[in-house]
Amino acid sequence: MDELELEFELHPRLQADTWELGDFPLCRLLLMNDANYPWFILVPRRAGVTEIYHLSASERTQLMEESAALSETLADLFMARKMNVAALGNMVSQLHLHHVVRYEDDVAWPGPVWGVADARPYTQEQATEIRRKLEVLLEGELDFRFAH
Repeated sequence: MDELELEFELHPRLQADTWELGDFPLCRLLLMNDANYPWFILVPRRAGVTEIYHLSASERTQLMEESAALSETLADLFMARKMNVAALGNMVSQLHLHHVVRYEDDVAWPGPVWGVADARPYTQEQATEIRRKLEVLLEGELDFRFAH
């Protein structure tokens, strides 16, 4: 574990708006607390990183591997029409990548999801069910470890 990972803290807004699921070798995996869409966030566990180019070359490669594995898993699990993957950082500067499963009948289709509908929080049971389904698919994927 290097110094940047030791100093890593999840941004308070991300903490407040998500369910923590676990860690890939580089990124923490979060579930956005919005049942309008299956919406997940990868956050590299590196202190002070706000842009992809702030990561080392090997970390950028790892980020793309983790993002691709997550996207494929989510697309299969949720039968996505389209996967939206984005790193905006306008509201939360800490580097994070949104992975949103999209359907032609979702409330924002075909536009972006931001600001379209009020968030519908998951119940504990719904979040646990999503986690359970992901455990089956992600167990062992790129050394993913679920939070306890």
